Amino acid sequence: MHLKTRYFPLLLAVCLLLSGCGAEGTQTAAVPLRQSAADSVSGEEFTPYEAPPLATVAFHSELAEGNNSMKIDISAASEGYVAVQARSDKRLKFQVIKDEWTYTYNISSDGEVSFFPLQCGDGAYTFRIMENIESNKYAQAYLTNCSVLLSDEFQPFLRPSDYCPYDGDSACVKKAAELASSCSDRLGVVSAVYAYVCKHIRYDQKKASSVQSGYLPDPDETLESGKGICFDYASLAAAMLRSQGIPTRIVFGYVAPNNLYHAWNMFYTEESGWVTVSFEVKGKNWNRIDLTFSAGGANDQFVGDGSHYTDVYFY
Repeated sequence: MHLKTRYFPLLLAVCLLLSGCGAEGTQTAAVPLRQSAADSVSGEEFTPYEAPPLATVAFHSELAEGNNSMKIDISAASEGYVAVQARSDKRLKFQVIKDEWTYTYNISSDGEVSFFPLQCGDGAYTFRIMENIESNKYAQAYLTNCSVLLSDEFQPFLRPSDYCPYDGDSACVKKAAELASSCSDRLGVVSAVYAYVCKHIRYDQKKASSVQSGYLPDPDETLESGKGICFDYASLAAAMLRSQGIPTRIVFGYVAPNNLYHAWNMFYTEESGWVTVSFEVKGKNWNRIDLTFSAGGANDQFVGDGSHYTDVYFY
């Protein structure tokens, strides 16, 4: 079967394009928020939102398939992720393949474990570790197959990954819990995280012009520095919302009218009624949220009904 290949974007080119999509200053978009505990009607009982237990990832070496230098752990496939560990004196890539989709990632060759989502849902997957042989050419070094049945469709978007690294001790997780403590439901948490990131993170033009291909974000570093590029915004928001049990995608794609390659988020909740900027959250559906443009005070043409967006990759 001919596979339609979806390669990881060259972020250097991406972020050079995005030098125009993040605002120069730190103007914050007007964001109507849902009622918080502090704004609750006097005498009305407030029940704070209670997040489910933190969904985590782990590498189970004893269950992993492979050899002495390369291992792929598919033991937690039902929980929406695959883990890989490899050692080599050459550059390595890892591929997650299902049907017409091929997601290709850079992985470490020093034995560091990487985690990636099974974002294509249930079905037959192929996993390949690829080793560089010359220039930009790679050859298969190890392959395994797996039939995946997710415990639910949201599992890949509730956990950490190489694109969205965090754990229970992460500052971004603690900040999300702090924000959630004044909210009564999931939409309130989304609203609070959205407002916080818009207010405290500014677009980093210098980083956008110098970032290298293969760059991976660190949500805690973004939170501490108070600046980042679109990938940083999307990763931070995903880490904060996922840690509160809210399924959140990191999406790469194109945004009109300038056809910019960009990263943003989509979140899922069964609630409805929250309105922010110019779009309304719809119940039982994935809803788009773009913190890079909103934090920069961008024109609301970049949110709306999603007609300006073309989704390409989901992480």
